[in-house]
Amino acid sequence: MTSGHVREPLTRSAEDYLKTIYHLTSGRGTGSVAATTDLAQALDLSPASVSGMLRRLAEQGYVEHEPYRGVQLTGEGRRVALRMLRRHRLLEAYLVAHLGYTWDTVHEEAERLEHAVSDDLVERMATALGDPAVDPHGDPIPAADGSLTELATTPLCEFGTGMHAEVRRVATSDAERLRYLSAVGLTPGAHVTVMGCQPFNGPITLRLGAHEQVVGHELAALVLCTPLPH
Repeated sequence: MTSGHVREPLTRSAEDYLKTIYHLTSGRGTGSVAATTDLAQALDLSPASVSGMLRRLAEQGYVEHEPYRGVQLTGEGRRVALRMLRRHRLLEAYLVAHLGYTWDTVHEEAERLEHAVSDDLVERMATALGDPAVDPHGDPIPAADGSLTELATTPLCEFGTGMHAEVRRVATSDAERLRYLSAVGLTPGAHVTVMGCQPFNGPITLRLGAHEQVVGHELAALVLCTPLPH
């Protein structure tokens, strides 16, 4: 425990704040901050409510909050956020693998369960799954020691005509988008070839297996890939 901070048991709401701050700042480099307005929008709360919670989290040593600049996680805050992320993504993997959920129905269920399950149950699920590295959407699962390895990926919309790619991750939890991506075959592990790209963020024509598929630029931006050799 950090000296000078008195920590009470975290509420579900506080855990959600820490996880959301992590999402808003991850991948932006050391020292990156989340704007209070972005946090309020992500949590669907008023900026005043968010500011009040951030003050409490700062008093307990989970975040560093500078008014008018933003908020970032402390080491302890990051540890809690990654613990929640591990719970969420392992729950998604378990629900899909063993309980018949699909990748478009599992997010909300995991959101509810992640605050209730014990650490012991989470680790038993991890063992039953064979300690997976990613969840059903391709998102990396933090290790039990809190470490997280992020795979370098590129949005599909940034691949040029003639390039080959493997879908590794889908950056959305929106059920309708996930159902559509599944229906056209843009799921983790799929191999695609870019057949053509319309200018000015226009649609992209892909070859998936034996068929061609046209997808919008906005949707292709959510499909994260690694290049394959020609």
